[in-house]
Amino acid sequence: MSDTNNDGAQARIAALVAQSDVLLFMKGSPLFPQCGFSSRAIAILDHLNVKYDSVDVLQDQGVRQGIKEFSDWPTIPQLYVKGEFVGGSDIMMEMYESGELAQLFQEQGVTAA
Repeated sequence: MSDTNNDGAQARIAALVAQSDVLLFMKGSPLFPQCGFSSRAIAILDHLNVKYDSVDVLQDQGVRQGIKEFSDWPTIPQLYVKGEFVGGSDIMMEMYESGELAQLFQEQGVTAA
């Protein structure tokens, strides 16, 4: 039975990723992040003035566990741009500091907030 639940979570995650240009799976919400890493990820996206959607993994245990399998990445937050997994907050910070993240958004035609 857990396989069916996992398949459902994977399908929901795939649908969420597909419908947003920029999607952040995080703990909490952009207005009230529930961990420092999620807070840092939000700060980076806000500073780059990027329009993004977010999913609070604390509200759905299936998504919270499933996203780690979906991306093969063990931690949250997780950033997706145009359906592609970018990374967690450390990778986001490195890409932000080097200018790669802004360049990625520009290359992908991501709209400003």
